[in-house]
Amino acid sequence: MTFADPPAPTPRQPGEQPPTTSTSDLLSPGGQPTGWVFNPEYQKLVDLWFQVLPQMDRLTRSLDKPYAMARSKDVWDAPVSGRYVEDLAEWRKRLAMYRQAVLTAISDQAADTPRWVPGGTRAPHAFS
Repeated sequence: MTFADPPAPTPRQPGEQPPTTSTSDLLSPGGQPTGWVFNPEYQKLVDLWFQVLPQMDRLTRSLDKPYAMARSKDVWDAPVSGRYVEDLAEWRKRLAMYRQAVLTAISDQAADTPRWVPGGTRAPHAFS
């Protein structure tokens, strides 16, 4: 069982500019121009994604090799091997669901967190 990974939070791109300010901007106090900064809370989610993804890949690979070997009759040809393969398949399925849950949580949090925030304010954060 495989799942497609949810979309990753997009890191700040070189040359990316903050949103343009307008005089009718609701976030502008008293109609004054607002300076924008890249949201540090969003950056934490980007960093977390790139920290968690290699660990999830490593865990997945750690079960792939024993699973492939256990399925081979060259390695183990006994009645108990079928149960062992079923157990490994179940653990691989659980790990895939765990990976999906963790990455989806990060992706959903990033989708609810603005990339740019007005400078000099506390950064808004989803679910806070």
